[in-house]
Amino acid sequence: MATPSPSDEPKRAGLVRGLGLLEATTLIVGSVIGSGIFVAPSIMAGYVQTPGLLLGLWVVGGILTLFGALAYGEMAAALPRAGGQYVFLKEAFSPLWGFLYGWTFLLAINTGFIAAVGVAFAKYLGVFLPGIGEGTVLFSVGRYPFTTAQAVGLIVIAALTWINITGLKSGAMVQNVFTIAKVAAIAVLLILAVASGKGSASNFQPLVGAALGPEGIKIGLFAAMGVAMSKALFAYDAWNSVTFAAEEMREPEKNLPKALVLGTLGIMAAYCAAVAAYLYMVPIQEMYAVKDNRIAAEAAQRMIGGPGSAFIAIAIMISTFGCVNGLILAGARVLYAMSRDKLFFKRAGEVHPVYRTPAPALLLQGGVAAILTLTGTYNDLLTMVAFVSLLFNTLTVVALFVLRRRRPDLPRPYRAWGYPVLPALYIAVSVFFLYYILVGDPWNAGVGLGLSALGFPAYAYWSRQRA
Repeated sequence: MATPSPSDEPKRAGLVRGLGLLEATTLIVGSVIGSGIFVAPSIMAGYVQTPGLLLGLWVVGGILTLFGALAYGEMAAALPRAGGQYVFLKEAFSPLWGFLYGWTFLLAINTGFIAAVGVAFAKYLGVFLPGIGEGTVLFSVGRYPFTTAQAVGLIVIAALTWINITGLKSGAMVQNVFTIAKVAAIAVLLILAVASGKGSASNFQPLVGAALGPEGIKIGLFAAMGVAMSKALFAYDAWNSVTFAAEEMREPEKNLPKALVLGTLGIMAAYCAAVAAYLYMVPIQEMYAVKDNRIAAEAAQRMIGGPGSAFIAIAIMISTFGCVNGLILAGARVLYAMSRDKLFFKRAGEVHPVYRTPAPALLLQGGVAAILTLTGTYNDLLTMVAFVSLLFNTLTVVALFVLRRRRPDLPRPYRAWGYPVLPALYIAVSVFFLYYILVGDPWNAGVGLGLSALGFPAYAYWSRQRA
C-alpha cells in the first residue's frame, strides 16, 4: 500500500490547507514584529552602552535566528504536521520532550508573548485615550489591581481568539493586512530619520568597545551581554510559529522552508535598520533614560515633534495587534497536536464542525494568556520567555542532528544549508547566551525552568491516561 503524502494528512486530521507562501511569510513576520523592537533597545542600553555592541547584538540575534530557521526548514519539510516544534522533538527524542515543549509553550512561551504584547497595545492606545493605562485602576482584589490597560489587553485577546475560531482565512487575512501595515510603518520611521536631518552620525561613536550601562555594571560584561541579548531574542522570537500550522499550508514541503528563510531575513533587516535609526536620533547614553523605554516614540518625537509620537503610537498599535493575532493563530496548533497524541485534554484535539479550526485549543490558549495578562510585568516576561524559548529552540536544532542519524530514510525535500556547521554554531552561541542569561537574571530564568519542570508530573498523568 502506498504511503500517504503529507498533503493527504489534513483529510484525516480535519484541518484545511488554506495558507500559501505569502500567508506563511506574513505569519512569521507578523508574529515576530510586535512591541519588542519599539521598547527593547532602550532596556538593552541599561546593560551595554557601546553603539556597535548594541547594534551587534541585534545582528547576532538575526544571524542566530536565520541559522535556526535553516535547520527548522529541513524538519518542517520532512514532518509537515500540526504542532511543528512539538513534532520535531517528539520524533527525535521521545514524546516526553515534545510534551515538555508543548507544556512550557502553553504556560509561558506563547501565552507570555500574547499577554505582554496585548498589554503593550493597550499602553499605546492610552496615547489617544488617556484613561487607558497601567496607572488607571478599575478595582483591586487584595493587593492585585485590575487596570484599564489589562482590560483592553483582555479584549484584544478575546477578539482575536474569536476571529481565529471563525476560520483560518479570516485569521490569515488579518495577519496579511497588519503585517504589511507594520512593515510600512517601520519603513516610514527610517525615512523620517534620514529626511529630518536632526540625528547625528557621531552618536555611533565609539563604534567598538565594551562600555556598560548602570544595570550592566552590577553584573559584569558577559552577563550584561546575556541579559541584553535576551531582550533582543524576545523581539526575534516566534519566528518558528509557521511550523505549528504546517498541516494547513499548501505544498508545505516547498513553502515552509522558503517562508522561514524569507521571514527571518526580512525581520533581521527591519530590526537592524530600526536600531540604527534610534542610535542616529538618540545618543545611547540617553536611550536607557527614555520614559517607559519608549525609544521609538522618543526618536519620532525628535524627528517631527508631536505628530511623531502619534505616528509611532499608531504604528505600535498596528504592530502589536497583528503580532497577537499571529501568536494566537499558530500557537493553538501545538495544543491540538498534543491532544491528538493523547497527551493533553481530549477536547483540545477537536475541530469546530463549521469553521474547521481547533476552537477548544484556541479558547484554552486564550484563557491562559488572559491569566498572564493579569499577573506578569513586561520586563520580567521578556527574560523568562526568551530564556525558555531559546532553551527549547536549541534542543530542537540538536534534534536535526539526531533525526539525520536515527532516521536517514526520512523524506527530506529540503536539506538544511550549511549543515553541520551552521546548526552547530547556532547551538554553541545559544548555550553561551543561555548560561549568561541565567547568571544575569537567575530569578526570571528560574521561573521559566520551574514552569517547564511542572511538565514532568503532568506528562506522567497523561501517559497513564493514554495507556
